[in-house]
Amino acid sequence: MDIHETLQRVFGYPRFLGQQEAVIEHTVAGGDSLVLMPTGGGKSLCYQIPAIVRDGVGVVVSPLIALMRDQVEGLRQAGVRAACLNSTLSYREVLEVEAAAERGSLDLLYVAPERLLGERTLELLARTRLALFAIDEAHCVSQWGHDFRPEYLQLSALRDRFPDVPRIALTATADEPTRREIVRRLGLGRARRFVSGFDRPNIRYSVVPRNRARAQLMRFLETRHRGHAGIVYCLSRRKVDDTAEWLRGEGVNALPYHAGLPGTTRQRHQDRFQREEGVVMVATIAFGMGIDKPDVRFVAHLDLPKSIEAYYQETGRAGRDGQPADAWMVYGLQEVVTLRHMVENSDAGEARKRVELRKLDAMLGYCELATCRRRTLLAYFGEEAPESCGNCDNCLAPVTTWDATEAARKAMSCVSRTGQRFGAAYLIDVLRGRDTERIRRFGHDRLPTYGVGADLGPREWHSVFRQLVARGLLSVDVDGYGSIRLTGESGPVLRGDVEVLMRRDVRPVAAKPRRPRGEQESPPDPATWDEGLWEALRKRRTELASAQAVPPYVIFHDSTLREMVARRPRTPDDFSQLAGVGDTKLRRYGTDFLAVIAAHEKASAQG
Repeated sequence: MDIHETLQRVFGYPRFLGQQEAVIEHTVAGGDSLVLMPTGGGKSLCYQIPAIVRDGVGVVVSPLIALMRDQVEGLRQAGVRAACLNSTLSYREVLEVEAAAERGSLDLLYVAPERLLGERTLELLARTRLALFAIDEAHCVSQWGHDFRPEYLQLSALRDRFPDVPRIALTATADEPTRREIVRRLGLGRARRFVSGFDRPNIRYSVVPRNRARAQLMRFLETRHRGHAGIVYCLSRRKVDDTAEWLRGEGVNALPYHAGLPGTTRQRHQDRFQREEGVVMVATIAFGMGIDKPDVRFVAHLDLPKSIEAYYQETGRAGRDGQPADAWMVYGLQEVVTLRHMVENSDAGEARKRVELRKLDAMLGYCELATCRRRTLLAYFGEEAPESCGNCDNCLAPVTTWDATEAARKAMSCVSRTGQRFGAAYLIDVLRGRDTERIRRFGHDRLPTYGVGADLGPREWHSVFRQLVARGLLSVDVDGYGSIRLTGESGPVLRGDVEVLMRRDVRPVAAKPRRPRGEQESPPDPATWDEGLWEALRKRRTELASAQAVPPYVIFHDSTLREMVARRPRTPDDFSQLAGVGDTKLRRYGTDFLAVIAAHEKASAQG
């Protein structure tokens, strides 16, 4: 089969998207490539189809066992000869996979980097006809990236051991320095680069200032995502456990995930997230890389990510099916203190610390934007965008700004006159003229700045300090106390030589009541939509998935079920025209789903 026939007959899609066709043609012809494509943009097909079309086995380097397992199962469902080599296999199973690869009975073999570079596997590959090497999640090779994996550094050996086998490195997240690092580390200097747009237009980006974060999260879930699958990211393991327990108490089907849990517990929770409907995973960043679940409707951050790359990667796990999804984050000054403290006290060298602090500053700047978030996010990756995207909080509800010059001067003066030794909460008490024993003990009730800020409330002052820190006009000491200090940029503001405009934080407006579970944010055509048929199809999919112990989306994605509801296929030929229905899935599942549709139509006619 050629690449177009493979796309249609194996994967059930009528046409390629974006640069898929160009990447695939280049790889089939034997060329090396670096592919940057957004999550959900179809990166996997860029190596899966060439591996099927070319002679030999396509070897896929994948960092996570769970990802390998789900991708292999998905390929097998489509009739592709796929297998993996990892630590979950028995010795007999390993021998069977190795024998299948050696005799050419596999199209794709998924391998973890550490196993790939073992002498046993390298000797196996030397005896095997190879179609290509695909290095997935290639940003893991960069020490400046957000998911650095040291074992990836050795993958340049593939070029030396197998110089005639094409290599394709793929990632969804890499700024220009990380791209250069990937090329250098993997020896891809002559590789062709394919950089697709980073935009995920179906994702709505929102950032809210912290003000009782749990209540804010609950409001977000109640109004937009009650009953939906999602991920809530927290910085610490303890916060993950506490948040998951609290959410369960509020009636949310939430599970914790972090490196401190036993491996069997992590695996069980990940399996439930993948295979059940409406599970919310509360996790540290230990969870998520390579998650292939298409119907994650939201990603919420209760703590600030370390960089825009990490933020983009984590939020990209929402809405892989192209349906509307949310990237929602709450943040405050305390996260800035915590993250700066983590960077400064890490074992990294000074050069890397400077890079990480610059990345954190860029993340802070993103949070404090008064303009389109998507435009700034894309600009970080070198991509231009319109002034307004129409699908972020700042575009949907434009932010107002105010002249905060005097407030900034008062704040800076208070920092200076109190000796640059106190955190924001204490400074706000001084500015507002609170009568406390601590203020009297230090004699700060006699300072000129005592009480000069009584016109603003605590929330407004927290906003002022937060924005001054985000702009580098004040800094937070990493002494463990969060002391606020002046910076080299403070002078012009203190003297009144520079005007300071700030975004005005507003209390969130209650969102519209959520739609019933199962109804999408952007519902299908009401003239063709039938909620009863939708639920019947989902029920049958769940039954088939449970019988095979696979995630429901491996059978069919929600988008394919929606098309069944809209088009009501009656014959196998009609069914084969649905997106996502290849020859193998037509044979395996056509009769089942056609019977569900026919039974529903008959019941509707009689009712």
